[in-house]
Amino acid sequence: MASRLRPGSQKKQIKEKIVQIYESFFKGEDVAAGNANFWDELFLLRPRVSVLESELTRLSSEQLSALKVPLNQLFARCVDVVREEHLLRAAHALQTLSGLVAGVCRQPRPGPQTDAVDLLVGLDAAEREMGRLCGRCAELLAGLYPETLRSLVLDALLAVAAASEDINRNGLLEYLMINSSLFEPVIQLLSHGATRSVHGHKCVLLLTLLVNYRKSEPANPYVVKLSILDDELALNGYSQVITAALSEFNWKYAAQTCDSQSQGWLSSLTSMVGNMFVADELATRSESIKANHGVLVALYEAVHLNRNFIATLTQASTDASSQPPSPQSTLDREQAPAPPAAGQPDPLGAPVNLLVAFLQYCSIVMQDTKSDAATNNVRQCFIVLTCVSEDQYCNSLMHDPNLVFVVRLHRLPMRHRKATDRPAHPQPLATALLDLTVEFIMSHLMKRFPLDLYLQCVGIVHRVLCYQKRCRVRLGYHWRELWSALMSLLKFIVSNENAVVKRNNIFELAILVVNIFNLFITYGDTFLPTPTSYDELYYELIRMHQVFSNLYSMSLRYSNEGEHREAAMRLTNNLVNIRAICNHFSPKIEAWSQANNQTSLTEDQVLDVVRSNYESLTLKLQESLDQYERYAESPRYSSFFTAVVRSVIRDTWSGLNFDQVDHASLLNQTSAIS
Repeated sequence: MASRLRPGSQKKQIKEKIVQIYESFFKGEDVAAGNANFWDELFLLRPRVSVLESELTRLSSEQLSALKVPLNQLFARCVDVVREEHLLRAAHALQTLSGLVAGVCRQPRPGPQTDAVDLLVGLDAAEREMGRLCGRCAELLAGLYPETLRSLVLDALLAVAAASEDINRNGLLEYLMINSSLFEPVIQLLSHGATRSVHGHKCVLLLTLLVNYRKSEPANPYVVKLSILDDELALNGYSQVITAALSEFNWKYAAQTCDSQSQGWLSSLTSMVGNMFVADELATRSESIKANHGVLVALYEAVHLNRNFIATLTQASTDASSQPPSPQSTLDREQAPAPPAAGQPDPLGAPVNLLVAFLQYCSIVMQDTKSDAATNNVRQCFIVLTCVSEDQYCNSLMHDPNLVFVVRLHRLPMRHRKATDRPAHPQPLATALLDLTVEFIMSHLMKRFPLDLYLQCVGIVHRVLCYQKRCRVRLGYHWRELWSALMSLLKFIVSNENAVVKRNNIFELAILVVNIFNLFITYGDTFLPTPTSYDELYYELIRMHQVFSNLYSMSLRYSNEGEHREAAMRLTNNLVNIRAICNHFSPKIEAWSQANNQTSLTEDQVLDVVRSNYESLTLKLQESLDQYERYAESPRYSSFFTAVVRSVIRDTWSGLNFDQVDHASLLNQTSAIS
C-alpha cells in the first residue's frame, strides 16, 4: 500500500551506494575501515563518473592537496584492477581512473596549481604506476578483448593526453613518452577494417595529441615512429578515418545545398528574410568546423611528417567498413540520411579518396573567413596544401593524366555570377587544386583583406608551377582563368591602395604574383600545353597593361620612403619584363590598326601581331623564379598550432562521456570471447 505523505513533506531520495562512497571519500573519511573486502567490492559497483568528476571539480586546490594520499591510493587501486583478468572490474576501474583525471585536470582552479601527477599518482610512484598502466593498456588494445573494453582504454588514454590545455605542460604525457609501446597496438587497430570502424577516430585523435607533446624536441618517440611508419595497411587505415570524417561533412553540405535548390521559389522567398537566421546558420557551421579540428591536425601531421603517407592521398577506399563514427560534436546524424561509406560513389559527389575529400572540404570552409575561428580553419587547410604542393611525389600523382577524379568544388554565391557550382568531370587533381586557388582569389577581394591567406594561396600556385617547370609537365588547364584571377588581385590592390597598404605589407604578395607571371614569360614554353597558350599569355598581359602600369606607379611612390621601401623597390624591378612586353607590342598593334584602318581589333588579329613581332622583343633574364622558401612549422606557425591543439583538447573533452558504457554489451562480448 502506498504510503501517505503529509502536505508539504518530501520523500527522501535514496542515494546509490557508489555515490555515498564518493561523498565519504572526499570528506576525508576512511571508506575501507572495517571492511577487508572494500576494494574488491568497490569495482564491482557500476561507477558514476559524472558524480565522481563533479565531486572533485568543486574542491579547491587546498582541499585537493589534503586528499593527495587517498587519491594516490585510489589511482593505484585502479591500476591494480585494470591489470586483472576480471574484465568487468577492469572496465569499472578504467572508468574510475578516467573520472579521476577529468575531475583533477579538466577544470583549472584559481590560485596556486598543484602538480596533477603528484595529486593523482604521487611523484615517487608515478613512473612505476604509469608504466604498469601503459603496459596493460597496450595489452588490452592488442589482445583478444571486448571492443567495449578497448573503447574504455582509449577513453582513459585520451583523458590523460588531454589533461592540460597546454599540452606541453601535461606532466602525465611525459610517462606516455617513456612508455611508447602504445603506438604499435593503436596502429594495429587502424590496420584492420573491423576495429577501425569502431575505434578509428579515437586512435587517430590519440596519436595526434601524442605527436604534439613537445614535438620540436627529439625526445618524443611518437613523432619518430609516425615519421618512419611504412605499414601500408596502417597508413591506409589512418587515411580512411580522415577521409570518412571529411566526407561526412562534405556530404551533409551537398545534401543541404541540393535541398535548398530543390525548393525553387520557396528558397528565393526565404532568402529575402534569410538575414534573420544568419547567426544560427553561422553557429551551426562553426560547430561543424570545430568538430573537424582534430581531423585536420591529424592530416597535417601525417602529411608533414611521413613521406609514405603521400601515397595514400590518391588511393580510393574499397573497404565499406572503413567509415568510423564521427565525434559526438559533429552535426546531428538525425538531420540528414546516413552518408555512403568511404570510397563508394554518391550522386551528390561524395569523394573517393582523401585528397578529393580534402579539396572539396576546403572549397566549403573557405567560403567563410569572417571570424577568427573560420580564418584559422582555412589557414590550416592551406598549410596542408602547401606541404602537398611541395612534395615531388604528390605532384607527380596530381599531374598524372591517367589518374583522374571527379572533384566537386563548391563556389561562394556572389552578385556578379550565378551561385550554382560548376558541373564536375574527371580531371587530374592538379587541375582541381588550381581551380580551388582561383576560386579563393576571386571570392575574397574585400576591404578586410586576408593577406596571410592570400600569401598561402598564391604560394601554392607558385609551387605547382615550379614543379611543372622543373619536370616539363604540360597540364591541360584553362590558364586564362588563373591569369585573370591574378590580374584581378593586382587590380584590387591598386584600386584599394589606401585601405590595403596601410594595414599590410601588400608588396610581398604583389611580388609573388608578378613573379608567377615572370615564370610564365620566361619558361612558359616548357610547360604550357600549346604554343597558342603562350601567345594568349602575351595577349592578356597587353590587354590588361593598365593594371601593371598602375602597379608600377604605386611601387615607385613607395620606393623612395616608408617602411615598405625595400619591398616596393623589388616589385619595381620585377615588373621590368611585363612592362617591356606592353611597351614593345602596344605600338606594333597601334601601327597595324592604323595601317589597316581598324579601330577595334579582334583577339586573332592581335595574336597575329604578337606572333610576328616576337623576334624583336628583348627581355631580361630573371633568376630564382622557380625558388621558394620551403614550409617549416617553427617558428612561424608554432604559436598557431599551439592554439589549434588547445582547441582540439577542448573538443576532446566535450566528446568524452565516461558514463556512457554498454555494460550488457561488455558482458556479452566477454562471454563470447571466453
